[in-house]
Amino acid sequence: MSETFDAVRIGIVSISDRASSGIYEDKGLPALRDWMGKALKNPITFEERLIPDEQAQISQALIELVDAGCALVLTTGGTGPAKRDVTPEATLAVAHKEMPGFGEQMRQISLAFVPTAILSRQVAVVRDNSLIINLPGQPKAIAETLEGAKNTDGSVRVNGIFAAVPYCIDLIGGPYIETNDDVIKGWRPKTAVRPAR
Repeated sequence: MSETFDAVRIGIVSISDRASSGIYEDKGLPALRDWMGKALKNPITFEERLIPDEQAQISQALIELVDAGCALVLTTGGTGPAKRDVTPEATLAVAHKEMPGFGEQMRQISLAFVPTAILSRQVAVVRDNSLIINLPGQPKAIAETLEGAKNTDGSVRVNGIFAAVPYCIDLIGGPYIETNDDVIKGWRPKTAVRPAR
């Protein structure tokens, strides 16, 4: 009998004034789609948004994606200290709970690569039954943040944040997310692991 996996709806939001106005090609949405497609065993439906760095517009998009049934919403861009970087403020404005561990770990991972990681203001929050996570703007940094930093022998140097995402989504009432361990191994306590079906 083949395994069956819960279907999951994921919101992906690329926040960029220039990409949203067509000045250059958006790289955030393809990077998020590609990584999630490799990392998850679940069938995924993506809900996509490409929007400018406007706080009210970002908050509105997040609310719409949660209301549309996205168990997970990932944003990319707008998390630095520049005047137009308002993604964290827009995210916190729609939060029911803050999840500070995600931002702390994202900065730890990025510090393994660049000293400017301390300038990042990424946050993660829960709204209703959805987890919303702000990710960096660069495709390479998105993958590093989700997967973590590895040593030259392939062993884990700093855990990626996605290892904690499936169990977090369990706890807030979302679908059972299963990962491809060669990309990222989702972690759950033994009592929360569902037997293969």
